[in-house]
Amino acid sequence: MTRTRKTLAWAGGIFVLLVAVLVVILATFDWNRIKPTINSKVSEILHRPFAINGDLAVRWQREEDQGGWRAWVPWPHVIAQDLTLGNPEWAKTAQMASLKRVELRLSPLALLTQTVDIPRINLTEPSASLERLADGRANWTFTFDPKDPDAEPSAWTLDIGAIGFDKGHVTLNDQTLKTRLDVLIDSLGKPIPFSEIVGEKDAKKALEKGGKPQDYAFALKVKGQYHGQQLNGSGKIGGLLALQDATQPFPLQARVSIADSHVELAGTLTDPLNLGALDLRLKLAGTSLSNLYPLTGVTLPDSPPYSTDGHLTAKLRDANGATFSYENFNGKIGSSDIHGDLKYVASQPRPKLSGKLVSNQLLMADLGPLIGADSNTQQKARGSESKQPAGKVLPVEEFRTERWRDMDADVELTGKRIVQSAELPFTDLYTHVVLNDGELSLEPLRFGVAGGKLDAQIRLNGRAAPLKGSARLTARNFKLKQLFPTFEPMKTSFGELNGDATITGTGNSVAKLLGTANGDLKMIINDGAISRSLMEIAGLNVGNYVVGKIFGDEDVKINCAAADLGIKNGLASTRLFVFDTENAIIYIDGTINLATEQLDLKITPESKGLRLFSLRSPLYVRGTFANPSAGVQAVPLLLRGAGMVALGVIAGPAAGLLALVAPSGGEPNQCAPLLQQMQQGKVPKTVK
Repeated sequence: MTRTRKTLAWAGGIFVLLVAVLVVILATFDWNRIKPTINSKVSEILHRPFAINGDLAVRWQREEDQGGWRAWVPWPHVIAQDLTLGNPEWAKTAQMASLKRVELRLSPLALLTQTVDIPRINLTEPSASLERLADGRANWTFTFDPKDPDAEPSAWTLDIGAIGFDKGHVTLNDQTLKTRLDVLIDSLGKPIPFSEIVGEKDAKKALEKGGKPQDYAFALKVKGQYHGQQLNGSGKIGGLLALQDATQPFPLQARVSIADSHVELAGTLTDPLNLGALDLRLKLAGTSLSNLYPLTGVTLPDSPPYSTDGHLTAKLRDANGATFSYENFNGKIGSSDIHGDLKYVASQPRPKLSGKLVSNQLLMADLGPLIGADSNTQQKARGSESKQPAGKVLPVEEFRTERWRDMDADVELTGKRIVQSAELPFTDLYTHVVLNDGELSLEPLRFGVAGGKLDAQIRLNGRAAPLKGSARLTARNFKLKQLFPTFEPMKTSFGELNGDATITGTGNSVAKLLGTANGDLKMIINDGAISRSLMEIAGLNVGNYVVGKIFGDEDVKINCAAADLGIKNGLASTRLFVFDTENAIIYIDGTINLATEQLDLKITPESKGLRLFSLRSPLYVRGTFANPSAGVQAVPLLLRGAGMVALGVIAGPAAGLLALVAPSGGEPNQCAPLLQQMQQGKVPKTVK
C-alpha cells in the first residue's frame, strides 16, 4: 500500500469513527441539559417568556418515504413535555399558552437551505388565552425586534405540513370586536364519517372538488359574547389540520345562536394555512335580516322572521378581496318564499353585495318592515326601538342610513306573484336595487296591478342629513274590473285607471319625507261604477257615508273621475278633483296635510236632469288619516262648477289631465269630453 493510500484510508476511518461517535453522542445525549439555553434563546427572539418545563427528548429515525440516499439520513423526532408561553407586558395575565406535550420531526437537510421543515406537529391538551386591546395590540402578534421595527425579516423560513391535536381550551377577549369567547375542544371518542354529517350528496361533491375530507374527530363547545351579543354554540371538527396539503379538506360543523340569529353550517375548510377557502352548507334564521349587520357587517333591510338554506363558498385570499357566494339558497321571509344567489366581495373602497332573488309568492305584508309599516308588536319582535304613535298612519321608523355607507349593492328582486288580498290583487313585482356610497335607488320598482303596471323610480340620498328622497310614479291601464273583482257592477266595465306622480322630500322616515313633500299627483278613471258596497270592499268608511248621502244605496255609473293635486311643503291641495256620474257631477275641494295627517275636504254634488237630491248642503271630510269624519256643512249648496269657471282655475289642470286619457278596450274614453269642456273654461253640461 502506498503512502497516499494509507493516508486516505486513515482519513476515511477517522471520519467514519467521528460520525459514529457523533451518532452515539446524539443518541445518548441528555437534551434536558440544553433546555435553559433553548428557553433563553426562544424567549429572547419572541420577547416574552418561553419554557420547556418537563422532559426534552430527541429520537433519531430514518424517513423511508424520502427515497434514495435521503432515506438513510436520520431525522430528529423531538418530544417536549409541559411547555408554556408568556404574554407581553401589557397583557392582564402572565401566560398566553400552554401544552402538555409537543411531538414533531424535523428535516435536517432542509436546514442547509435555511428552512425549518416540520412535516407534522402533534399537540397534546393545548390551551391558549388570546387577547386584543381596543388600541389594536394583540398577544398573538409577535414583535421580534421592538427596538427596530424596520429591521429586515429573517432569512429563515418555517414550513409546517400539518398540525394534529387533541382536547384543548381556548379563550378570546377581543375589545375591538366586543367579543369574549370560551371554546372547549374534546374528543368525540369515535370518529364520525364526513358523509354522516353533511349527507352522501354533499360528501360526493366535496370528493369531486378535491381530496376526501377527514372524519370528524373532536367536539366543540363555545359560549360568550360576539359583537356584544350573547353567543352559544356547539360543533365538530377534524383532528388533523393539513396546512400544506390542500387536497385534504378540514371538516367543520357548527350550530350557533347569536342573540336572536341562528347559524348552522357543515362542510370544509381548504388551504387552512392561508385561510384559503370555505365550502359549506349554510342555514340562517332570525327575527329580522337587519339583525345580521352587527354580526357580519352586511347591510340588509328590516324584515319579518326569516330562514334560509343554501351553499356558501368563500375565497378568503382573493386578490380583489375575500369573496363569499351564497348559492342556490331557498328560504322564507315572513310568509313569502325566497330563492336565489348572492355574492359579497370585501373590495375597496367598500364591500359590495350583488345577486338575483326570486319569490314565487310574495305577501305585501312582508314588505311592510322595509318602510316601518308593520305593527309596534312586530317592530319590537325584530328588535326595533321605534314605536309608531297612536293615531299616526304614515310610518315614523327611521331608515338606518348610517349603514348605507358601509357597503354597495346591486341586487334584482322578482316577485312572480304578489298577494295583497282577494279584493285588491297585485300580480307581480320587479325591482333593481342599487346602493352606491350611501345613495339608494330602486329603478325601476314595478308592480303589476289589475292588468296594468305601476312603475316607480325611487332615489334616496343617505349621505345627506337629513335624507333627501325623490320618486316618480306612473300608473297605467289598471283595469277596473280586475281592481275590484268582487264588485258585480264593475265586471262588465272597460274602464281603466291612469295616473302620474312626482314627489320630492327630506327626512329619514316615510312620514318625514311625505311631510316635507313637494310635487304633483294626477289621476283619471273612466267607465266605472260606485256604490256604498264598493266603499265597504275598499275599507273606506267615510267614502261609504259620502256615497250614501249622495246616491243612497244605488250602484251608480261613473263616466269619469279626474284629480289633479299640487303638493307643497307636505300640503296637498286640489287643483281639480271631479266625479262625473250618470246622475251628478261631484266636485271635491280642499287640502290633505301630509305632515299633520289632517283632512279638510269639501264635497259638492250637482244634480243632472230630473233627478233631485235630498241633499241641499255640501259634505265635508275632516279629521285625521287614522280617524276621519264626514258630515253635512251648515251652508247652502252652491253651484261649484260656475264658481270654478268664474275663478278661471280649471282650464290648466284639465289640460294636464288630458294627457292621461287613453282608449279603454277599444271603447271611447268618457273623460275626454269632460276635460275638454273644462279646458275651455266651460261648466260641464248636465244630462237632461
